[in-house]
Amino acid sequence: MVLERFWGWYQRHYVVNLALTTALFTLQLVHLYWLTTHVVAMKLFGESYFTPTPFWQYVIILVDYSEIPALISTTVLYLYELRKGFRWKYVLFIAMLNSQWLHLFWITDEFILSQLMGIPTHQTVILPYWLAWVALVIDYLELPVIADTIVRLFRSVFTGGLKKFLKEESKFHVWHL
Repeated sequence: MVLERFWGWYQRHYVVNLALTTALFTLQLVHLYWLTTHVVAMKLFGESYFTPTPFWQYVIILVDYSEIPALISTTVLYLYELRKGFRWKYVLFIAMLNSQWLHLFWITDEFILSQLMGIPTHQTVILPYWLAWVALVIDYLELPVIADTIVRLFRSVFTGGLKKFLKEESKFHVWHL
């Protein structure tokens, strides 16, 4: 009963849920940019193409922490889609999304930095070097899901989903909407 009410609410507010999910998950592009231009570039080419100032380091850290609500909201999005109709694509996206938990809680960015860039950490790292590259690949598994949520949002907005929400759910009326 509680789940049915939740899914009913989710359906009624689908466009808003999709917009928030897309915004949260698209923020991860900031982290992936840093990862590519700093960590991967340093390892592959011996040179960083992005060395953030302390301010931007804090921004990247905040963006990285936003990954947790992004993973939850995006997983809920694809569970909702699975409820509407089974597609292997949704199962694959849920698996790719939830592989991020492995990266978040087991293979941290600190481990990546220590292994790939030789920056010493305060802990002794007992995991093998190749696992840092696995963590990087796991991070890039977000890209197809980010692209899919952006496409879904644009389709939803341009097919009248936003207009319907504004008129029916929020009682927002503006001329010529």
